[in-house]
Amino acid sequence: MLQHIGSSPRYKWWVFATIGAGIFFSVVDHGSVQIALPDIEAYYDSDLPTVQWVVVAYALAISVLLLPMGRLGDTLGRKRVYVAGLAIYLVASAVSGMATDIAMLIFGRVLQGIGSAMMQGLAMAMIISSFPARERGKALGSNMSVVGSGAIAGPALGGLLVSALGWRWVFFINIPFGIIIMIASLLILERRQPEEEERDNSKGFDWVGAALSGAMLLLFLLVVGNGHQLGWTSLAVVGGAFVVVVLMVAFVWWELRVPSPMLELRLFRRKLVALGVAAGWLSFCGMAALRFMVPFYLQRVLGLTPKEVGLLLIPAAICMIVCGPLSGRLSDKFGWRTLTVGGLALSSIALFTLASTIAERSPVILIVAMLMLQSTGLGFFNSPNNSSIFSAVERSSFGVVSALTQLIRNSANVVSIALATTIVVTIMGMRGVEPSLDAVSPQVADAFVAGLRAAFVALGCCTTLGMILALVRGERPRPQEGEGLQERSPADGQRQGEMPVAGRGGVRR
Repeated sequence: MLQHIGSSPRYKWWVFATIGAGIFFSVVDHGSVQIALPDIEAYYDSDLPTVQWVVVAYALAISVLLLPMGRLGDTLGRKRVYVAGLAIYLVASAVSGMATDIAMLIFGRVLQGIGSAMMQGLAMAMIISSFPARERGKALGSNMSVVGSGAIAGPALGGLLVSALGWRWVFFINIPFGIIIMIASLLILERRQPEEEERDNSKGFDWVGAALSGAMLLLFLLVVGNGHQLGWTSLAVVGGAFVVVVLMVAFVWWELRVPSPMLELRLFRRKLVALGVAAGWLSFCGMAALRFMVPFYLQRVLGLTPKEVGLLLIPAAICMIVCGPLSGRLSDKFGWRTLTVGGLALSSIALFTLASTIAERSPVILIVAMLMLQSTGLGFFNSPNNSSIFSAVERSSFGVVSALTQLIRNSANVVSIALATTIVVTIMGMRGVEPSLDAVSPQVADAFVAGLRAAFVALGCCTTLGMILALVRGERPRPQEGEGLQERSPADGQRQGEMPVAGRGGVRR
């Protein structure tokens, strides 16, 4: 049977199903743990700032290690690193589920973050490596649909497990499913494509670059994530920002000189990569804070219950599930620019509409409609944009570029929430209200809504700038303009506008 799978023309979908299952449960885990936080706080008799590190430590570990793990996969072999990450994730789930105190739980979550970084950093690269270049958008869009499905299922599954079996089962549930996924990964992944053909291990792993990037990202996320609480002019924040700049300069200096850099910065000389990365970052910067702020408005101003808010957020997630695969397939046929520009235009319209219409008692249907429009826009943008980035790099760099696309999302989410929170609490303070989201209530709704309007304008400006970058980036070059940039994939021959593939025997055309 395995031999039949390996030679089947649908092998690519076996690979997608195997990796997609791992992605799905990783996303589900994040949502279910969020639901379990109140029970964890009560069980350990802790406080909210401490318990929040159950989520923060996990997110930081992923963000800091994404790039190194992506490059490690390009160097040692993606299947090897992916399966090792899955094993670490399973062990860490057991540690988290059996934690006897909050410190042990946070330690387990850090381990989970390490394993998840190894999986997330390589999942997209392994999926698109199994699809011909002409179907790259389809692969990325289908992956986006899996992520959206996990986002919906996570809170629902978490609530069911916590109420029926207790909070520890949001971790224990990972183990049986993870074992099945690991066995499938060992048996199915990369049975047909020689992994060495895409491996770049001639010059070793850039440990210095990994250390510099990890330290820089960790400090950057801590500074941005805590700036509004500590004060943007405080010594800790200003000093931390200075160190971030120093580390960034050192990282760039080192990466431009080391023989085998962790991240090939010269890739950013390619317009599709540089502008695609920038537009992607701006798109997520305009999205995350909207998802973060709207629940505050619905619960603390309109008085809806958490359950009602959760149900109201589902339609927006469904829009992303539907639009991701659709936009991916359309981009394979018609190119990227129309979809990326149009998608960010929809997101901008949603944000500016909310900025101009949201009030102390806005209709819920308006909020839900704008969330759906914004999600539809992001769904149309994301898959074609990622497809354009991957089309401009060699297969030997797919792992680190896959990790880079995930890092774009994570870092932009942090900056987006920090930016919006700072704007909202600053305007609340200017209106004589306690400058804190904890103070939001119907009694201070006017100040909070004024802050939301300004924040949504700022987010809309981010997506509008991203739309401009997507417009000027251009489209696939025509055949006569490609000048040797065509890539021959196993199943589709030459493809317009893509980079040559570097293999052991040089550049394959």
